[in-house]
Amino acid sequence: MTLVIAMDGPSGSGKSSASKGVARALGLRYLDTGAMYRAMTWWMLDQGVPVTDAGQVAARVAEPVIEVGTDPAAPTIAVDGVDVSGPIRTREVTNAVSAVSSVPAVRQRMVALQREVIGAGGIVVEGRDIGTVVVPDAPVKVFLTASEDARAQRRARDLTDDPAATVQVTLAEQARRDRLDSTRTASPLAKAADAHEIDSTDLDLDEVVAEVLRLAKESSL
Repeated sequence: MTLVIAMDGPSGSGKSSASKGVARALGLRYLDTGAMYRAMTWWMLDQGVPVTDAGQVAARVAEPVIEVGTDPAAPTIAVDGVDVSGPIRTREVTNAVSAVSSVPAVRQRMVALQREVIGAGGIVVEGRDIGTVVVPDAPVKVFLTASEDARAQRRARDLTDDPAATVQVTLAEQARRDRLDSTRTASPLAKAADAHEIDSTDLDLDEVVAEVLRLAKESSL
């Protein structure tokens, strides 16, 4: 299949679970572009690069080799041959990724890598600028959102190994990240004009997946 489904939305909206569910249901590949930015951020932190210094980040953006697997049942992400699936999900990376991903040189490199993976078609791609920048001609575009409280509760559940990640702390960190992602100059978080918005606040995963599958079916009629 050559179908490309673009899934955008803020953190905690359920993009990852829904995207993988849709990919499995349709026999498509899956690409988590956020994991790629997290991988770059992890590498910068590991190398001691001050992530708030855009110049220093840009100067080293070409160095790490980032490889991403597209199996929705077992997606992988590696930097310089090392599996970083776990390390990129820490609060340290989460709180630094907006600064790194706002650097134009980072976005330029990541978008080029993403388009290379997407080029073969048959894929569900999740992120923040997929329908607006990465693949603006995707036949199916979804903007998945949820209330701030629901998103914070989901994120806090994902960070069970960090006792400091209470819902209130997560809510504050989420608000900061939303603000940074939505106001950055390079590819801000935004809903594409032709995207279908789905509010997942009161929906379970199966309901969200079913709605995206319905949209995918309609696009092929």
